[in-house]
Order: sequence, then C-alpha cells, then structure tokens
Amino acid sequence: MSPEEVIEEVKTSGLRGRGGAGFPTGLKWEFCRRSPGLEKYLICNADEGDPGAFMDRSILEGDPHAVIEGMLIAARAIGCTRGFIYCRAEYPLALKRLQLAIDQAEELGLLGDHVLGSDMSFDITIKEGAGAFVCGEETALMASIEGKRGMPRARPPFPANSGLWGKPTNINNVETLANLSSIINNGGSWYSAWGIGRSRGTKTLSLAGAVRRTGLIEVPLGITLREIIYGIGGGISGDKACKGILTGGPSGGCLPAAFLDLPVDYESLTEKGSIMGSGSMIVIDEDTCVVDTARFFLSFTQSESCGKCTPCRIGTRQMLASLEKITRGLGDMTDLVRLERIANVVRSGSLCGLGAGAPNPVLTTIKYFYEEYEAHILQKRCPALVCRELISYFIDELKCQGCGLCLESCPVDAISGEKGAVHVIDQSACIKCGACLEVCPEKFSAVVKGPVQCI
Repeated sequence: MSPEEVIEEVKTSGLRGRGGAGFPTGLKWEFCRRSPGLEKYLICNADEGDPGAFMDRSILEGDPHAVIEGMLIAARAIGCTRGFIYCRAEYPLALKRLQLAIDQAEELGLLGDHVLGSDMSFDITIKEGAGAFVCGEETALMASIEGKRGMPRARPPFPANSGLWGKPTNINNVETLANLSSIINNGGSWYSAWGIGRSRGTKTLSLAGAVRRTGLIEVPLGITLREIIYGIGGGISGDKACKGILTGGPSGGCLPAAFLDLPVDYESLTEKGSIMGSGSMIVIDEDTCVVDTARFFLSFTQSESCGKCTPCRIGTRQMLASLEKITRGLGDMTDLVRLERIANVVRSGSLCGLGAGAPNPVLTTIKYFYEEYEAHILQKRCPALVCRELISYFIDELKCQGCGLCLESCPVDAISGEKGAVHVIDQSACIKCGACLEVCPEKFSAVVKGPVQCI
C-alpha cells in the first residue's frame, strides 16, 4: 500500500484519537504528510495521567509490539524517520517491556535503517516523563522531549506544521496506535462496523468506583452507560442507588443517573457537558457527595497546573477556595454564583486542555446536582454525610451497652463513660475521624453519624 492508501484506509475506519481529544486520526496524518520538510517526527503519547486510568499501561505491559507496529504504520503513512515514546517514569514495567520490544524489533530488521530491505528508515527512542499531568498535552509533551520545562504553548502553529524542534510532528495516543494493525489487516470498513455516528470502533474504558466489577473493559462505541454499569459492571456495590457517573477523568463531567441510557460516544457525552477523555469512568452511589467530589478533582487539576496562563493559575485556585468554603459549611449563594462565573472564565480563557477542562466537574455538578450545593450552603448540611465540617458522631443512649470499644479507639480522648454505662462524645474535642463508628459492634449500632443538627 502507498502512504496515501494507508491514510485513506484509516480515514475509512473512522478511527479517532483515543487519548481524549477525539480528532480523526487519518485527517491528522494527512495534515502532517502534506507539511513540507524532509525531516518529520512521530510521537507516541504514553503519558497517562488521569487518576485511576491505566488503559495505556495495560497495552504497553501486555503487548508493546502492537504499539511499535502502529508507529511503523503511521511513520510509513506520514513519512517520519524518527519516533519517540513519551512514557511516565511511574510505569517501570511498561518501560522495561517497551525497551525489550524495541530491541527485538531492531534485531528482526523492523526498526533502523532500510526496514526489511526497503527505502524506509525509522528509529524509536523512549523518553521518560517526570509525571507532570500537563505533559499529556501535546505542546507541553514536545517541550519536555526537547529538554525544556513541560508547559503548553499557543497554537497555531500546530504540531503538524511546526512541532518537535520546529519540524512537522504527529502525536498519537497508545491506544490509537495499537488499533492500526487490525485496521490495515482487516480493512477500514471492518473497523467502522462497530460504533455509531462519527464515533466508530471500540474503546477501552477504566471502570471504577461503586460497581461490583471494576477494571478495564473494551466496548463498542455507542453502548449505553446502563449497559456498562449494570451489565458489565454487575451493578452498584451493596445494592445502593446509582447517583451518577464521572467520565473523562479530572477534566470530565459528572452525569446524573437520569442519563444512564445515554450512549457512550464523543458527541453524546460532549452534548451533556462531559467528555470521553482517555476513557476513565467512575461510578458514584448515594453515599457520595458530589460537591466534595468536584472539590477533589479540582484540587488535582489545580495542583497540576503549570502556572503559565493566568486563568488556570489563579482561576483554579479561586474556584478551589470557594468549594472548600462551601464544603465546610461557610459558603453563601454569592460564593456559588462566583464559582460558576470563574469556572466559565477558566474554561474559555485557558491556554491548554488542562485549564479548559478543569471546570467541567464543577459546572456539571452545579448543573445536575444543584440541590446538593443548596443543602451545603442554605441548610449547612451534607446529604451524603461526607463533608467533615457538616457531620457529627454521637452515641445513642438507648443502644449503648458501655462496652468501651469506642472509648479505646478514640485518638483524641473525646469519648467518656464508665464500663457498662452509656458513653458520651465531647463534640468540641471530636475530630470526626469515624474510628468510633468503625469499632462499634454491629449488633449494638450505638454510634451514629448524622448532620450537625442531630446533636
């Protein structure tokens, strides 16, 4: 096949970037191939940074040759002579097996000068990343490979025209590259038979959270959230009610249980305010506080901000301060208005996808779970009994048998009472660690967690 035929086959398959952006792979290759220049670079983005996501790691550890073969196909199509695999140092086994696979490919004549006696030459170098989340963004990734601090830059120029060291560069995710050999062997039409609309093929997802069966799953695009949670995942742990599902990792959104019949494809998720992202899916149940969840994800993106652009550097910090104020029961409705206003500014004004996506968990939880924010602000109550400042532990005097287990477990001596007598928790000394609740015998269930107003 000629390079043009390879690109057309990939375009026919409908394969889109599996790293998060979802840009059509064949079109991306075409842009880079058409860019003038004899020296071009190909980068495999293996900087998997989403908390709880390990799709790329599984491929790199289990079948690194699939990635190398995908890079060879891409290099042939684009006209690249040198490739890089940017993999985070936290994946030591993946790095070890990648290097072994590269050595084996070189011994077989699949890499190096004149691949299999052809006029094509291609080498692959592994670059270890230091674990910065922002280096998953393509321009920050290229800066890191060049030996600079990993920070994004404004586009245009796009990498296809001016990327690594100013040369035309194509960047693809691990999972994207691993799909290519099957597409070439079986044809683009075979691959596009799965999926719906503009989302074709299959996607590997990392299913985690409040489901009975967690782990990696590969599903055809277009499958519904309900089929994933209750079919593949086996339902909610402890037979509790499903509150929602977070898709797309810390830059994704939180969708309520009312959307369980929503198909999992790029357009449908985006329409509801979330994203496909790298494929992270975290199921939440009735015991999850969505306000605290939004605070958790924002604390991650805020700490990972490179600080180059003002909206992300200052905006995420101000958003986090507002959320922390609300979860502590100190917020008012003006804080919620301010939070939403800053979130929209951060999303529209940030330099890269990290800043643009950081407000998504906040904006979607405000949109779909507004009543929980109202409970925290107006009633000073956490419906899920998660936010520490808004809960209390107390002992039911009708159930307490005076066994003393709670007294012995308390790390701050906030519990008093004689053996065989009813025990009491000093609320001014209690640090709300929950140790007393954990040790209280189930047959008594004398320690109760409830809102502060219960006291």
